[in-house]
Amino acid sequence: MRTFVILSAFLPIALVSVSADEPKKDADWVALFDGKTLDGWTPKIKGYEFGDNHADTFRAEDGVIKVNYDKYKEFEGKFGHLFYKDKFSHYRLRVEYRFVGDQCKGGPGWATRNSGVMFHCQDPKSMRKDQDFPVSIEAQFLGGLGKGKRSTNNMCSPGTNIVLDGKLFTTHCTNSKSKTYDGDVWVTAEIEVNGSGTVKHFVEGELVMEYEKPQLDEKDADAAKLVKERDGKLLLEEGYIALQAESHPCEFRKVEVKVLKK
Repeated sequence: MRTFVILSAFLPIALVSVSADEPKKDADWVALFDGKTLDGWTPKIKGYEFGDNHADTFRAEDGVIKVNYDKYKEFEGKFGHLFYKDKFSHYRLRVEYRFVGDQCKGGPGWATRNSGVMFHCQDPKSMRKDQDFPVSIEAQFLGGLGKGKRSTNNMCSPGTNIVLDGKLFTTHCTNSKSKTYDGDVWVTAEIEVNGSGTVKHFVEGELVMEYEKPQLDEKDADAAKLVKERDGKLLLEEGYIALQAESHPCEFRKVEVKVLKK
């Protein structure tokens, strides 16, 4: 910010503030995907060891991360997750995604045009080889089916619970108030995560859901092991981020994070 003194024969001396270099709108956002490689990302696919990218499911091509099933004969329940190397606690995550093509043969009906981003995830190295999903909170991405309403950036809770409207919410999923996005359109989804506090979901800049106190579910076998390791602590303060592969091809064009102050 520079301050200039303006002198005039007709006006008294005035101080005018002029911004020399306005900060860029996205200056605080950090790209987690470099647009060319999967550096920093590691897959965990059901039935395979951490790091085994079975059938080249996750790929960096054409400037996007692709979830692709062209090397699969059938899906056979091979749910996959692509984990970023670092944990996060207080942050805002922005993802641009779209669904493309047809669902892999054998994929479950509910997984048609279905993907998402998992956050507050357990360490992927601690997952069972045959575990479907990491213990985490999911920001669920759904594409429209060409008829009817189908919201996106919903909340699902594998091995976890949340507090919604002041009450413990133990149902697996709940819908946001977003509009439906049909076709192969790009959609921008964001989540704002404040440790074990408030979580907000946004679609195209609009707030579509809000809840708080993400926590482990003691009734879930995988989560119960984590509770024991944490000496009974339920609230989730931090965790890993993972992109989903649930049998329908999709693409992630941007994955960006902005770290927030606690």
